[in-house]
Order: sequence, then C-alpha cells, then structure tokens
Amino acid sequence: MFETMRNAWRTEDIRKKLLFTLLIILLYRLGNAVPVPYVNVDSLNSYFNQMQNTVLGLLNVMSGGAFSNATIFALSIQPYINSSIIIQLLCIAIPALERMSKDEGEEGKKKIAAITRYATVLIGLIQGFAYYMMIKGYGFLTADGQSIWAAIVIILTFTSGSALIMWLGEQITEFGIGNGISIILFASIVSRFPTDVYQMISSAAQGTTPVWITALMLLGALAMIVLIVLINDSERKIPVQYAKRVVGRKMYGGQSTHLPMKVNMSGVLPIIFAQSIATLPATVAAFTGHSDSAWASTTSIVYAIIYFLLIIFFAYFYSTIQFNPIEVANNLKKNGGYIPGFRPGKPTSEFIRKVLNKITLFGAIYLGIIAVVPIIISHFSEAAANSGVSLGGTSIIIVVGVALETVRALEAQMLMRNYKGFLS
Repeated sequence: MFETMRNAWRTEDIRKKLLFTLLIILLYRLGNAVPVPYVNVDSLNSYFNQMQNTVLGLLNVMSGGAFSNATIFALSIQPYINSSIIIQLLCIAIPALERMSKDEGEEGKKKIAAITRYATVLIGLIQGFAYYMMIKGYGFLTADGQSIWAAIVIILTFTSGSALIMWLGEQITEFGIGNGISIILFASIVSRFPTDVYQMISSAAQGTTPVWITALMLLGALAMIVLIVLINDSERKIPVQYAKRVVGRKMYGGQSTHLPMKVNMSGVLPIIFAQSIATLPATVAAFTGHSDSAWASTTSIVYAIIYFLLIIFFAYFYSTIQFNPIEVANNLKKNGGYIPGFRPGKPTSEFIRKVLNKITLFGAIYLGIIAVVPIIISHFSEAAANSGVSLGGTSIIIVVGVALETVRALEAQMLMRNYKGFLS
C-alpha cells in the first residue's frame, strides 16, 4: 500500500488529484469547526459525553465530532447516504426509474443523480429540523435562540451543510482520486482516532477501564484489520476455456483463463448503508427525548440483530447490481469461451449465479460478524461498553475498507496511465 502511494505521488497527474483531494478534506475539516449560531456548544458537548454508547455517539463518530459541536457539517453525509439508499431501492420498485437508470445510459444516470441530490436536501431538512427540536427540547439554545428566526437559521444551516458535503464528495469523485463520499467518511472517522486512543489510554491509567480490556481491544483491532485485508483480497476463480478458431491461415484461442469473483464484492457499502438504516429507530428515539430507551443504544441486542440482517441484505443487493450472471455468460458465449462441464448460455449463467450466491453469503456473514461481535461484547461487558468497543468495530471496518478501495483505485489509474503512454 505504501509503495502504491509513493508511486502515485511521483506521477504528476495523480499527484494533482491527491492534492485536490487533500484540499477538499481540509475544507471539510474547517467546516467541522464552525458552529451554527444560537447553540450553547459547551452544554451540548457535556451531554454528548454522557451519550457515547447511544446512537448519538455513533452519529458523532461518523461526523468526525461535528455532531456534538452543532457545526455547519453536523449532519455529515447521512442525508446523502439515506437518499442514495431510497433512490436505489426505488429504481428496483418503480419501472420508470429502472428504465431511466438502465436504458438511457449516461443521460439516465445524470437524471438519477439529480433526483438523489434533491432527495438529499429534503432529508437534510427533516434531519436538521429533528436535530433542532432535540437541541431545543434539552435546553441547549442560548437566550437569543428561542425565536422562529433562530430556528430557520439553524435548520437551513444544517441542511445547506449536508448539501455542501454532498457537493464536496462529488468534486473528489470527479476531479480527485474517486469515491468521494467514502473518503469524506474515512476522514471523519480517522479524525477521531487520536482523541479515542488518548481517552482509552487515560481510562486505563486512571483505572476506569481495566488494563487487560484495553490490551484485548488493541489486539482485537489488529486482528480485525488483518482479517479484513485477507478477506478483501480473497476471490473465487472460475476456470474458463476458450475454443480454438481458425481465421485464414492462423489459429486463435485455445487458451485457459479464469473468471475472478471477489468474496467481498460490495466492499464497505453494506456496512455504511446498514448502519444508516439500523440507526433510524434509535435516531427517532434520541431526537424525541427518549435517549434512555433501549432503542437508542448501539449496544442492545435488538440493534445488533437488525444491523446484522441489514448487512446481509445490502451485501446481496449490491452484488446483484454489480455482477450480472446472464450478461457474463452471454459475453463468454460471444467470445467463444465456456466453463468446463457447463453448456454455454443458461446452464453457465445458473452456475455463475450459484457461485455468486455462495460467496456473497460468506462475505455478508463475515461483514456481519465483524460488525456485530463488538456490539455483543459491549452489551455484556460494562467496561467494554464504556470504552466504545461497539463504535470502534464499525469504524475499523469502514476505515480499512475505504483505504483498500482507494489504493486499488490508485493502482487502476496508474495502470491506465501506463497503457495510455504505451499506446501513444
């Protein structure tokens, strides 16, 4: 990974993309430090320190600390993620949207992206209003923040902040190194790591958290990173044989190759999307003043079960979108390729679908176990819960997954650049 980053930095055009990405991240972090007016930030921070193991603590981690400081980027990328989930599900349920996304090509994708943007603004308004009502209900507004004008300013600031984050992510995708929304989420989580590590060491030094629990947490985090890297690079290779063809006086084909199928084909998307949906009941409970409810806890068994099932659902959902067995079987047939032991066409597509379902199930269970085990540990161990193990598990999966995807994107860009140089 470090070798890839070093080679990418030596390449001029990729170095410009990296610098542009860093500039956007810097602007995002600056926005995270600008609080909205009429909010008593000190009182709000004190309240969030007591709510670390609830959904409010999780939202604060995902926003890089902006949520607990009521900054202009407090809603982070949650409105955009929720909007993307809703629109993609509607593309399956509504035939008109499905035709738009599949049959209209690039123009259809632009229309879907525009609809997603409008939905992001609408969801941002709803979440901004809910956050304002929570701040008002708990008495975190200043004396001059009780008017209707103050409410409008706070809600519109939250909404415009979420829209601006969406725009920043799109700029990274278009002019940076790609995958902008994931990189912004990566920056948000990583920015919390120094503070979290310091608190962990301080708790161990003061005796609040036993030293052996802190040591187990660090070892568990390292083991989780190793497992994520191993599974992320794992793939199922289906052998493919190409028939020999005689064209003129030359013979083509006859070679053997393989069809690679990634075990974790959808990356960290199932984790990100499942976390957004699983926290909806807890978010409603917290925003309506029921923060002490079991629904508002990220260490409850109910939350863990919902989270696990949603991870499996989104893993299958995205593997279906990204890999079409019928299309792959037709392409093999057109190019004279076949899988030994299976007739070209429908038998080949059915075999590929079976393999896809098996490896997707394995990858989904792997993601679910890694995400849910820290939550279960926190549920049965008060010391582990106070140290934020449940939040750390999800954060590590997202950070490592996004880092690996970014490295692969850089490798692909360097490979494409080498091809262009060769062809020119």
